[in-house]
Amino acid sequence: MRNILLAGVGGQGTVLASKLLAQAAMEQGKQARTAETIGMAQRGGCVVSHVRIGDGVCSPLIPHGAADVILGFEPAEAVRCLAYLKPDGVVVAAQKAIKPVTATLSGSAYEGTEMLDYLRRHVRQLIEVDGETICGQCGSAKVLNVALLGAAIGSGALELSLEQMEKTLEQRVPAKFLEMNRQALRLGVQSAQQQSK
Repeated sequence: MRNILLAGVGGQGTVLASKLLAQAAMEQGKQARTAETIGMAQRGGCVVSHVRIGDGVCSPLIPHGAADVILGFEPAEAVRCLAYLKPDGVVVAAQKAIKPVTATLSGSAYEGTEMLDYLRRHVRQLIEVDGETICGQCGSAKVLNVALLGAAIGSGALELSLEQMEKTLEQRVPAKFLEMNRQALRLGVQSAQQQSK
């Protein structure tokens, strides 16, 4: 069984990424269960998606300490969900911070660097993704979700291949956005592979 937790904020595509993961697993003949916890997602609130892949999965929710992989679309959201991670689990985290509404309203500073430092100190296997650069190369900020999937594939943590996910993209993504998503996926894979050398 594989447990994957996706943590981000509203509008980052966490729900689509969870659906892509589940579909790719089902295309391999595996069972997949998903669930979302969405908090004021329209206003930049937390979005957490649970994906469980394998035989005998009864509940779609991942217990604390059972996630094989956490995909952190935003550093603070990755830190917030660390209790779900197995001791030998992998965290794939975007480097760019998204300032919460509360910090914006209060005038507080938040750059995300302290959250990345925390992840570096507390996670044995951390893959950092420069989402801004990848999205810039692809021409859209909306491909961060696919870049993170690519990095997770490149780390070997998902037990899915690049070809399997490309096939799923072809089925789920509109044709006019397909090539930029393919590019983001490949750049994410490369990012993870470069860090594991």
